[in-house]
Amino acid sequence: MPGRVSDPGETSIVPVSPKPLEPVNVPIRHGLTPPISRVAISWSNGNSLRVSFFRQPSSTSNTEEVGGKVVEVKLSDGDGEIDDAKWRRIAYGSATPFALLQNRKNLSQLPMASSQHHRFEWWEHVMEFSRGINSLLGDPLASVDSIIEDPRMVVEKVEKPTNLKAAWELMEIFYADKRSQAWLPERLVDWLTVIDYDILLSGSCETVHSKLLDFQTDLDNIQVVEDSPKYWEVISSALAVGWLEIVVKLLHLHGSYQLDQLGNRETENGLVEAIAVLISKMPRLRPEMLAGKLGECCQTKPDFAKAWERWRAQLTKLDCSAYWVQCDHRQTREGLRHMLQIMLGNANSLNDATCHWIELYVSHLLYIRPFTAGLESMNSLAQKCIDMKPISSPHKLMGLLTGILSESTEVVLGECSRAFGPWMVCHAIELLSAGSNQAEVLLHEEPYNLGGISIEVLQRLAYAQVLSSHELTWQIAPIYLASCMKQGMGLLEILLYKQPVQHKQLLLKNIEICRLYELDSISSNIMKVAGVHHWKHGRKGPGVFWLQQACDEVRLNRISQHLFDFVGKSISDESFKQWDRLIELLGSETRIAGGLEFLHKYRDFKRSLQHVIDAKTPDAARQAVESLILLMKNPSTPQRFWLPLLHDSLKLLNWEERPLLNVSQTTLLLNKLQELSMARLRPDFVESDLPPQALSAVRLALAMNLGRAILEE
Repeated sequence: MPGRVSDPGETSIVPVSPKPLEPVNVPIRHGLTPPISRVAISWSNGNSLRVSFFRQPSSTSNTEEVGGKVVEVKLSDGDGEIDDAKWRRIAYGSATPFALLQNRKNLSQLPMASSQHHRFEWWEHVMEFSRGINSLLGDPLASVDSIIEDPRMVVEKVEKPTNLKAAWELMEIFYADKRSQAWLPERLVDWLTVIDYDILLSGSCETVHSKLLDFQTDLDNIQVVEDSPKYWEVISSALAVGWLEIVVKLLHLHGSYQLDQLGNRETENGLVEAIAVLISKMPRLRPEMLAGKLGECCQTKPDFAKAWERWRAQLTKLDCSAYWVQCDHRQTREGLRHMLQIMLGNANSLNDATCHWIELYVSHLLYIRPFTAGLESMNSLAQKCIDMKPISSPHKLMGLLTGILSESTEVVLGECSRAFGPWMVCHAIELLSAGSNQAEVLLHEEPYNLGGISIEVLQRLAYAQVLSSHELTWQIAPIYLASCMKQGMGLLEILLYKQPVQHKQLLLKNIEICRLYELDSISSNIMKVAGVHHWKHGRKGPGVFWLQQACDEVRLNRISQHLFDFVGKSISDESFKQWDRLIELLGSETRIAGGLEFLHKYRDFKRSLQHVIDAKTPDAARQAVESLILLMKNPSTPQRFWLPLLHDSLKLLNWEERPLLNVSQTTLLLNKLQELSMARLRPDFVESDLPPQALSAVRLALAMNLGRAILEE
């Protein structure tokens, strides 16, 4: 991987603030008694540091005390809202959509694919990828909506969404879902409707959502809601951000709807109902209305323009109506008139009704600039709202939103990296590259200051490095490394070679990864390493098995020769039984196992001898004699094994009933014994581990058998 850019100034992809960050002091409780003589720091799994503390050895102390301690310190730049287990689930779940998208991208680059058809289909693929990722980040965000069962429950307490999910949906709105480009303001309103303002915007700044929650708490203690100034303040704020359902429900809490009040407050109730109907009929430029949502759906801009003019005319007519004079309730009259000004797009009313700049931004999109199109005009409006309602500590989502609206790919990447880490950057690049041609060129070009590697590849490698550093996630790192053909395959080889081979399941997983990516040579080398490791640690069977799987003839021949030499020294002992399974595992092929063909035949001969001892029948004895003769005639039988074979066959040579070997067979064995006597004179001859009288016993048995065979013939 390329190193860090030496000059972080003009060559930086993402601007870096020259102001150094304040150091953070983290206390570490190690529990050792001072003094501490030495501290060692090293990397542990994931984003953790392993800190080792060593005490100063004391000669005066008689008490036994621990001389050191190791503490793991977790490093994190996030807010801790997603624990490690959930991050791992996200990492594993996102690997499949990512791999599927890369596969489709490779297929789309084939010459036979039509470019126009590819461009049309590609957005659907990106959206499918985005939905797959979005589903991993949590359940669909439930909108801030009213509960029908309880008419006095203003907002429903739903599970708080995470920053990561809100950020991903924001990226999807502006980059992936091309069908929503015509109604981006409405999509942004929907996004802001479902996020938890108190958590995702600012913990110290008051928001519309916090106002609603406070009013929900106080609602049980309010007897007449329309007399409460907070009631009208909350309604105006909810209307400003487009929470029409909550506004209508709050209006229906008005006292004029009570049965005993309808006769006395008919005009007042009519004005409240008129406002509620106008809110319910507010035109919305969107393809369809979600279930339970209020408003009149307009799928095209011409239809929306007509409906908007008609709706605004109705608002103006109601604002000029004489019924306001007939309304005796001052708070109701002023509250409803204020709501009318909000819907008519009065800038001062919108500014008073909102708290956060993003709320003011939404209100402008809804009531002042509903025909806003294009990120340039949306960005200018956002900057205006930020200037009107500045905040001291902006939330990371707001930084991401301003980067998107400013159409700055560098800022978006920087915010994703700073706030959400390498996972977000690696996967969000797929949305960014699909969003515009300019972003695609920036992400795919290979600048010199990055070592000739593109930003897309660099971020994938960085994320793969994070996955590789943890024992529970390294298995999915090859998916991302394999998508970087130039640099990734070399790193994939290093990753596979670094995995331990002593665990069977891990080794099988490693080999399966090699098979999936057609890395046959690496798979063979890994199996060789596994075979050598098992053999050196005394696990002979697994060692031979993996060497056979790797077709390592050189090491198998060495093992065969080693086994051959070992058995040759104690072939007549019971220790031969412990090597029986290993001999069978090695096989009898001369090409692989050398002289082990003889050991297989010797094993069969020993079995026949055992059968003679158990059955004591002439047929079994004659079968054993035939096996002995075949062994002695076979040129693969080494000379140093002749005497052990004949010594094992003493029971056959001294068969009581009749001689089992004829004259020619006995003569053959005597000649072999004579050759063996001559061979023992050579200095390189290896003696078998047999009793001293073994040779004499064999000679006597052969002589007696020869005599008995001559007499019988």
